[in-house]
Amino acid sequence: MNEKYKKLFEPASIGKLKLKNRMSMAPMGPVGYADPFGGFNQRIQDYYVERAKGGIGLIITGLCSVDTTIEGIPPFGIPCPTANPLAFIHSATQMNERVHAYGTKIIVQLTGGLGRSALPGFASKNIAPSEQENRFDPRVIHREMTEEEIQKMIKKFVESAVICKRAGFDGVEIHAVHEGYLLDQFAIAFYNKRTDKYGGTLENRLRVAIEIVQGIKKACGKDFPVSLRYSLKSMMKGLRQGALPGEEFTEAGRDIEEGIEAAKILVKAGYDALNVDAGTYDSWYWNHPPMYFEYEGMYREFGELLMKEVDVPIILAGRMEDPDIAAEAIGKSCNIVSYGRQLLTDPEYPEKLRTGRLDEIRPCLGCHEGCLGRIGAGPVSCAVNPACGRETIYGLTPALRKKKILVVGGGVAGMETARVAAVRGHEVILAEKSEQLGGNVIPGGVPSFKRYHRRLIKWYERQLEILGVDVRKNTTVTKENVAEFGADEIVVATGSKPIILEGDEFKDVLVVDDVLMGRKSAGENVVIIGGGLVGCETGLWLAQQGKKVTIIERLPVILGGPHGMPFMNYQMLTELLQYHKVSIHTSTEVKEVRPNEVVIAKGEDVSTIPADTVIGAVGYKENNKLYEELRDMPVPVHNIGDSNKVQNIMYAIWGAYEVAKNL
Repeated sequence: MNEKYKKLFEPASIGKLKLKNRMSMAPMGPVGYADPFGGFNQRIQDYYVERAKGGIGLIITGLCSVDTTIEGIPPFGIPCPTANPLAFIHSATQMNERVHAYGTKIIVQLTGGLGRSALPGFASKNIAPSEQENRFDPRVIHREMTEEEIQKMIKKFVESAVICKRAGFDGVEIHAVHEGYLLDQFAIAFYNKRTDKYGGTLENRLRVAIEIVQGIKKACGKDFPVSLRYSLKSMMKGLRQGALPGEEFTEAGRDIEEGIEAAKILVKAGYDALNVDAGTYDSWYWNHPPMYFEYEGMYREFGELLMKEVDVPIILAGRMEDPDIAAEAIGKSCNIVSYGRQLLTDPEYPEKLRTGRLDEIRPCLGCHEGCLGRIGAGPVSCAVNPACGRETIYGLTPALRKKKILVVGGGVAGMETARVAAVRGHEVILAEKSEQLGGNVIPGGVPSFKRYHRRLIKWYERQLEILGVDVRKNTTVTKENVAEFGADEIVVATGSKPIILEGDEFKDVLVVDDVLMGRKSAGENVVIIGGGLVGCETGLWLAQQGKKVTIIERLPVILGGPHGMPFMNYQMLTELLQYHKVSIHTSTEVKEVRPNEVVIAKGEDVSTIPADTVIGAVGYKENNKLYEELRDMPVPVHNIGDSNKVQNIMYAIWGAYEVAKNL
């Protein structure tokens, strides 16, 4: 073990609960993972056991509802201890016994609900501490909860904790005073306008969280650990307005001074640990950091403040997977480091770190595509780890018949195919026509905020090396020479190419990949045609260099609108574009590119924009020519990734995994 990481593997404690190391799994919502009785279904049990097997010291489950009737959320959308206590105990007991076999402790996170943060239509009862408009749809109004409803919710927290203790959980965590959920809305004066004992002063606004911990301690014993998910600072300028890193602003929610005072009150009330982050649903990217954060460990400053003010363990997440940052944080910013998406991506992270295999750790991209961005379509998983959340039913098994597999194309789809096929025991040749692997991720990974994408390429290269894949760069496969490879099956993963704007009026427009790769230089006044993800990320990258950037999008919205990508990424990217003064014209078409200017039309209005560089970023098209030439060969031929259909990186990897898993 590397000496500088030794601190991460020292024992830790939460009250009288002993942990084998100082690494925990952060709570991530198990939406869709409840069984028909409100217990943990087999998939989520296997998911947590897989992380225990990987060496994590503490697992904090994703949130479990204390009572789905409070808001009328779909029954059994998430586990609920009080729905059918015996069924919950049966499912949780067998899961906890398996987790404990690896020396890992497990705490269950309990939630009272969403309040104004509920997605419209998800809850049938729109409630909040005070009358408030919905976070996502201001037309939806949440009514004020009655005292009777509040008391019932508190009682359900206590009942749930008792049930969880019987099920063998090592403690509970209260999903409160965090992220702008229902209990946090009680705690923040911006949302809470009540005039009874649950509103007004700070202590009154914290009364729900106080009465919950006091009730649990009375029912479960003072030594039963109760952690609190806690956002020290709200990082919001107002409704639906986040505050970017480094931005000067007036805090509309909970500021640091009040956050420290609240922490002291809550610890005094009985909480045994604070699981610290920052943000609310109005600044959602703080709670779920996208790739656009330019630094890791973004909560360290908040943890360091609390370490000086309270005498309970501080648990800290926030992209802490860099082991140097994590080791340095122990004793300074936290007592326990917490990993969320990194453990979705690679459940073996702790053991790989312990045994010095850092180059084998699969990186999280910060894309949210497979985890939170997918909640509406299916249970939490991971864009770069298709087996996440379905470890037993979708894991890899050895091939019954070993074959020689030819993979054509070294982008992520081709590399994932080669990796999975080799893991299963096949002989694999990966042919890439260029001198490097990575495909479109190479230009896409140029901006500094896409550094995790570059790490993914390196991870694949290392995996292919370990697995003995025959990687042949500068090798072009054609219809004429393909038989020379002697393959039993062929997988075509030739990717996609940027769409080139046609016509004399666009002859001076640069291809976005050429600019990203430095083959062409951008001037000071840049116009980007296309407001999709590539156009907006390229615009941000150039604006960060000091360029004056204008984005032209013919649709009414950029990025496909707030539903076109995971919302926290959408919110942060759009706010960053605004912060860096990128001018955006929607419902606008480019009519002509002239020397030093672009002619645009919005309806009947025609105008010009100064431009010494114009970049086309209007999408990509399938590069499937080789597949069409090979599809009738006397061996099976598969077409995957962008060559099959242009989509995002998650679907390229997932499609490749599916095909390779069954070769």
